[in-house]
Amino acid sequence: MIRGSIVAIVTPFKNGKVDEPQFKKLIEQQIKSGTHGIVPCGTTGETPTLTQKEHELVIKLAIDTVKGRLPVIAGTGSNSTQEAIDLTKHAAQAGADAALVVSPYYNRPSQEGLYQHFKAVAQSVSIPIILYNIAGRTGVNIETPTVARLAQDCKNIIGVKEASGSLAQMQSVKEECPKDFLLFSGDDALTLPVLAIGGVGVISVAANIIPQDIVALIDAFESKNFEKARRIHFKMLPLFKALFLETNPVPLKMAMEMLGMCSSEMRLPLVAMGKNNTAKLKIALKDYGLLKQ
Repeated sequence: MIRGSIVAIVTPFKNGKVDEPQFKKLIEQQIKSGTHGIVPCGTTGETPTLTQKEHELVIKLAIDTVKGRLPVIAGTGSNSTQEAIDLTKHAAQAGADAALVVSPYYNRPSQEGLYQHFKAVAQSVSIPIILYNIAGRTGVNIETPTVARLAQDCKNIIGVKEASGSLAQMQSVKEECPKDFLLFSGDDALTLPVLAIGGVGVISVAANIIPQDIVALIDAFESKNFEKARRIHFKMLPLFKALFLETNPVPLKMAMEMLGMCSSEMRLPLVAMGKNNTAKLKIALKDYGLLKQ
């Protein structure tokens, strides 16, 4: 089963191009750290600024580097249903274990439009599909009745990454969807609460820099060591806050540069982190013990 700490991995750039050697190194570091799965080409991977050719390259590179050692859940969403189908088909053919499909952004479809969109994508492939609900980015919420309808009608729609920020909505997903329907936190700060209501893991931003700690939180919870899980959760909260001082993945990439993991290079319209926020981020990394004082 797809579960646990799944990293929404960054796409490193060098001189405007995908830094393939560094991307492979980041994946190997994740595997050594005990991460349970990898999502290439998600929000954190700056997918909107990748060309389709680059998108396909990054997904194939992830699959070829992982070599079956853990699940690769390819980000294949688009605001165009046909493009989402094309990307999902490519991921399936390349050997992805599943696809993470974000709700269409900008064009703000109705709930019926969302249903038809996800149904069309699901019917185009046989690999599992995880819905990605993040209204703050897309402008439209996938309402629980729509999620439940898709779970019922499309057997390969197996779960949802919930980044609505609403625990009430996530609870309704657990109540209204089949018992085996998977709920993932889409927000690092809500991982522990989501586990407590029956979630199976997180698709994480912070796991790019603290993979062992995200794994440790989930392991502690699953072992019923709730006090340890709470301790880890509260230790991580200030770092989570710092990683969202500006739009993701701007602070994350700056943190990774500070930690010598990859360049902070991004593509427009994202720009370098402001000086004041960079200073706050550096303090957070030092306080956490990731950087020397």
